[in-house]
Amino acid sequence: MVVLDEFNSMEAAWLRPALLDCCDVPEWADALLDARPYPDLDSLLGTAEQLAGALRPEAVERALAAHPRIGERAPGSGRGASWSREEQSRIDADVETAAALRSANRLYEKRFGRVFLICATGLTSSEVLAALLLRLGNDPETEAAVVAVELRKIALLRLRRVVVPA
Repeated sequence: MVVLDEFNSMEAAWLRPALLDCCDVPEWADALLDARPYPDLDSLLGTAEQLAGALRPEAVERALAAHPRIGERAPGSGRGASWSREEQSRIDADVETAAALRSANRLYEKRFGRVFLICATGLTSSEVLAALLLRLGNDPETEAAVVAVELRKIALLRLRRVVVPA
């Protein structure tokens, strides 16, 4: 965690890995770094959100590859894996709900060709399952837009863990 003044002045090479843990899209991280200095945290977050909103579909797919299936724990001891486990910490499903999540995940992946992504922070297993089942009814274009919104939410949530106000 760094304060905004440090973020504005640190070497990009030190910050880039943390930004990639927020959203694994090098163009996003580099553009965020190139736009420094930021006068306040809201400016940084606004720029991050704007850049994430402009990601091309292939960049979104790259970012999705860094996320485990919902209901599964990210392996490893890295910062991104740790954040993922914390974000999904309320998803401790009973056997029946866990089975339903696995089944719905498979249906989603078959329908849309990617992992189901949701900003799971604070959500229960039942809430995630309900959202997954609801989103299975989306057409591909609508779902792509929803995925982009969820990815932005996660990136901003994680960025707030990296940079704090002065």
